[in-house]
Amino acid sequence: MKQILLTLTLAAAASLCQAAPASYAIDPSHTFVTYEITHFGTSTNRGRFDKKEGSVQFDRAAKTGRVEVSFEIASANTGFAPMNTHLLSAELLNAEKFPTAKFVGDKFVFDGDKVSEVQGQLTLMGKTNPVTLKATHFNCYDSPMVKREVCGGDFEATIDRTQWGVDYGLAWGFPKNVKLIIQVEAVKQ
Repeated sequence: MKQILLTLTLAAAASLCQAAPASYAIDPSHTFVTYEITHFGTSTNRGRFDKKEGSVQFDRAAKTGRVEVSFEIASANTGFAPMNTHLLSAELLNAEKFPTAKFVGDKFVFDGDKVSEVQGQLTLMGKTNPVTLKATHFNCYDSPMVKREVCGGDFEATIDRTQWGVDYGLAWGFPKNVKLIIQVEAVKQ
């Protein structure tokens, strides 16, 4: 009987010691959503979305997580005002009709204790399709500035923009593939 009570007590203590998912808020000063697309096979056009927000639930022990990153389409910035205007037009991202895009990742894949990819869904132009973001960097550290744990990394995927209805320039030879890069740092709450 003592052995059974000891086993039950140890099992209860172990379940209390298991880490629950931690909540993190995305730090907008260290989080960027950018894209790259080649221009007639000659150079690479780049842009980013300046207004973004999101959250992360992360459980390292269970190797699970969930991330949500939303970005405002009208905040697109290529560094060239006429290109920004065209990018926001109905010919491309139609910011007036579809003001927000969102990535929701609900499956974290690990290589050891590091996140190696996040599988999820990207909603853009009113359409949702699966996207897997591969980690090129991932780390957690105790920030000396905010005095809390920060986790994040650089994640990228090559997407077929036509899946979201972005067909502009295909007839002229613009590629359909776009490299999507999400650099994210999130502060434990």
